[in-house]
Amino acid sequence: MRYLTDRKRAAGKGAAHTGTEHHWFMMVSAVGLAFLIPAFVIAFGRALGGSHEEVLAFFSRPFIAILTGLTLVASMRHFAKGATTMIEDYAQGTTRKALIIGAISLSWAVTATGLFALAKIAL
Repeated sequence: MRYLTDRKRAAGKGAAHTGTEHHWFMMVSAVGLAFLIPAFVIAFGRALGGSHEEVLAFFSRPFIAILTGLTLVASMRHFAKGATTMIEDYAQGTTRKALIIGAISLSWAVTATGLFALAKIAL
């Protein structure tokens, strides 16, 4: 039996060996999204209600296209990591694996679809 101090257990990152990195990823992405989401909502609000051509012209601007793409990618990565943590906490066995695969697949599908649509608009 090994005797570990609290500091040594924290340095070893727990049983999964990824707890600290996951926590910091979620903290950093949450702070980033705290700035990206309001900026995106304001930009989206300006385009809302415009004609089809006006909306296409608005989202083809470089800053708006970059803001939209960055918001989409960051929010979907944050969703995938958070959903994975939730599923790991509440499901077991094959159900857990299937749900994690589904959540990550959904996140990548939404990201790919959104970036494809954004590329078609911007180019």
